[in-house]
Amino acid sequence: MTLPHQPLSPLDGRYRAAVSPLGEHLSEAGLNRARVHIEVEWLIFLTDREMFGSHPLTPAQTTSLRALVADFGQADIDELAALEATTRHDVKAVEYYVRARLVSLDLTDVAELTHFACTSEDINNLAYALTIGAAVRNVWLPALENVIESLAERAVTHRADAMLAHTHGQPATPTTVGKEFAVFVHRLRRLAAQVDATEYLGKFSGATGTFAAHVAADPTRDWPALCREFVESLGLDWNPLTTQIESHDWQAELYQKVSHINRVLHNFATDAWTYISLGYFTQIPQKGTTGSSTMPHKINPIRFENAEANLELSSALLDSLAATLVTSRLQRDLTDSTTQRNVGVALGHSLLALDNLNRGLTEIAVNRLRLAEDLDSNWEVLGEAIQTVIRAEITAGNSAIEDPYALLKDLTRGRRVGQAELVEFVAGLDISQGAKDRLAALTPAGYAGLASDLVDYLDA
Repeated sequence: MTLPHQPLSPLDGRYRAAVSPLGEHLSEAGLNRARVHIEVEWLIFLTDREMFGSHPLTPAQTTSLRALVADFGQADIDELAALEATTRHDVKAVEYYVRARLVSLDLTDVAELTHFACTSEDINNLAYALTIGAAVRNVWLPALENVIESLAERAVTHRADAMLAHTHGQPATPTTVGKEFAVFVHRLRRLAAQVDATEYLGKFSGATGTFAAHVAADPTRDWPALCREFVESLGLDWNPLTTQIESHDWQAELYQKVSHINRVLHNFATDAWTYISLGYFTQIPQKGTTGSSTMPHKINPIRFENAEANLELSSALLDSLAATLVTSRLQRDLTDSTTQRNVGVALGHSLLALDNLNRGLTEIAVNRLRLAEDLDSNWEVLGEAIQTVIRAEITAGNSAIEDPYALLKDLTRGRRVGQAELVEFVAGLDISQGAKDRLAALTPAGYAGLASDLVDYLDA
């Protein structure tokens, strides 16, 4: 028995609810709506300037034309699909769709200004710039900012919760939970600002980027200035030097930045998973959920695992997009047309990961008891403090100890050292009494330096 039509991508099936806001912009329908928007605005732009004997449209006519975009819905989607089935050309279908509306609006006198002097890529590149920009600014960045703010809240809340650090997976100089959250906040805020500052470039210069058809129609006009004005009126940045296509460098830059952010988030996801494994974070049971089909006790860190996998998929696609979109054979080839249709998929996997991270952060709690236990079991991490104080004492003329690093290495390397042993060791050192008292009072939990204060740099 053959299954009824099913979505092939899990983004359109299992995970649709989490990523559907992207479909408003990066679906085929979203792209077609943007194409209609470009065609309508170009027609209005030309008539406003009375090009070729045309006259400005009345306010009612302008409103009716713009309503094609504002009211774009399923009937329009179906009509464009039917047109494309005949034309076998997506942008030509949009042109015919707009022309048909001009007839119904009694605007046939300006019908020939539809798609005037345009190559398909004049429409497409602007449509992609608008839809990608809207998707990033209105959907993806807010989701990222939600995760960043969740991390920032935990940085402040847990700024003083001392935690044994692990460099190379081994016990190391303590830090605080909040400071480690703050590290990710600082990294992500910096990168998010770079994404927010993205230039969304557009071209509108004809079949090979030369304005040849424009000049043939009217050699007296300053077409570069007019087309720049049009592109910028859409809220985009103008690219004056292109082939048939806009060169996509801005897209490559954007996708590399998003991919970089994905990898920072991946780093956080694997760290959170590890802290859960160590017992530093406990997972809050969610009513009705099952951790394992056979082990009733389990709560699996699925949010962080799901995020990890989707971030990897997203970066793989984004890396491919960034690598391939910057190349076009001579003045045009069609590889970018297929490639760009996957931008929504690439951002969709990242958005799904952000959703999982945000939910995962609400389902964990810091286990202060476990943190304290691990710190109290690793007094040898104070070896760094002791040998550093000895060095200072030698420099100040208060000690004649030779090679303090080797002295502490012999005491602590590869073995556990308890509080009593360290106190006894410090008492026998050739250092000042003040230094001895300071070291004797030190504990692993108290050896986190300025970790708590460093969280304040998030507000700097």
